[in-house]
Amino acid sequence: MFVAGDLGLVSMSMNRGFGFTRRAAVVALLASVALAGCGSKSDAPSGDAAAAAAAGAVEKPVLKLGFIKLTDMAPLAIAKEKGFFAEEGLNVTLEPQANWKVLLDGVIGGQLDGAHMLAGQPIAATIGYGTKADLIAPLSLDLNGNAITVSNKVWSMVKPDLPMEGGKPKHPISASVLKPVVASFKQQGKPFNMGMVFPVSTHNYELRYWLAAGGLNPGFYTPGDVGGTVDADVQLSVTPPPQMPATLEAGTIEGYCVGEPWNQAAVQKKIGVPIITDDEIWHDNPEKVFGLRKDFAEKYPATTKAMLRAIIRAQQWLDADGGKNRPEAVKILSQPNYVGADYDVIAASMTGKFTFEPGDTREAPGFNIFFDKFAGYPFYSDAIWYMTQMRRWGQIPEGHDDQWYFDEAKAVYRPDLYLTAAKSLAEDGKIPAAAIPETDGFRGEQSGFIDGITYDGKQPNGYLAKLKIGLKKGQRVTASGVTGN
Repeated sequence: MFVAGDLGLVSMSMNRGFGFTRRAAVVALLASVALAGCGSKSDAPSGDAAAAAAAGAVEKPVLKLGFIKLTDMAPLAIAKEKGFFAEEGLNVTLEPQANWKVLLDGVIGGQLDGAHMLAGQPIAATIGYGTKADLIAPLSLDLNGNAITVSNKVWSMVKPDLPMEGGKPKHPISASVLKPVVASFKQQGKPFNMGMVFPVSTHNYELRYWLAAGGLNPGFYTPGDVGGTVDADVQLSVTPPPQMPATLEAGTIEGYCVGEPWNQAAVQKKIGVPIITDDEIWHDNPEKVFGLRKDFAEKYPATTKAMLRAIIRAQQWLDADGGKNRPEAVKILSQPNYVGADYDVIAASMTGKFTFEPGDTREAPGFNIFFDKFAGYPFYSDAIWYMTQMRRWGQIPEGHDDQWYFDEAKAVYRPDLYLTAAKSLAEDGKIPAAAIPETDGFRGEQSGFIDGITYDGKQPNGYLAKLKIGLKKGQRVTASGVTGN
């Protein structure tokens, strides 16, 4: 049933001069919510909704989107709380998910219409790693936002030998500092365990990249093997993000790679120290995406465009005027129905600073980037980087030529859908036209990696050949190790 606030929102929307199409979208929203209140579960447009669809408005105005409790789900929360979804004629429910596997299954199975996703999830599903489904990523949610935290015990073992700068450890810190620690554990007959959030997560690949750059092998995957521990110097395992601090405190793992606020939570609890941020591993790296089924976008093109418009506006709001809205965003995210962490813990990284340990808080204006630097555009080269890491560690067991990487990237990352939404916002005066990149879908050569290696998305095999640890084009891995040229 509607309440006065719902009707007030509709009245306000119509008074803003949206025009016939936008008014039709609001009519569709009213009709769909009324149907939802009566228990209707049909996805098919009908009645006023069908008429609205014919007029170019949203075909499916009632939506359920999933997320994991991380600060980088912020664009979805802001699109909801600031009314951007509603202005597009969408009645959106945001539903937290227990873990990334549950979220992925929800999108594939249709229980969720879309979600805050790991960038590797729609890629892996499309190429058939883990599960097989046609998913797309029409929008990148953010840049940066992760860190690697180690236990107090490990930090106490490495800190005395770190070079200092201004009385504080000099950053970035190479994973090579862990070599004597790992050796010590091995001498005691103990594995050195670290956590990451999912086998195809950015966190897994960033942690592996950092370890390998420091001369430590994080292990290879074999077909049917989700552990990825063949030849591993460091044993990596999956832990859901909100459980990372408790797992570290219990001693099950000695460190982890995760998004915020779960690194700052370790600092607040005084159980661990972030040793490096992902921006120091790969400057301005792509992070999460907004993912949905390919057939959803095909069946509901106007709805897809409306969702993207709302999320892009939220991304702009998050980065506006040097982050003036971040304190309000932190307050929203701290609500239990979103991230649910303390305001101060979320603010520690979300408002332009990052704390490594008590007394070592540093300026970090780019720790979370949502709109600036074309953060929302889904670059093919970003998708290709993820696939190079899948290949590097054996999740893609066979080598492929460069064209294969290009074709798979273009099947998943959909800048055409992003541009349709973004250009319409620019035409409406909602975002500046200069915020939309003019590109062939590739970023060009990228430096800023901790190992000094340059990445060119147009030469994936050439890039893989530069990496000292990892599979090359003619190699594969078995339970006994790496074979081939």
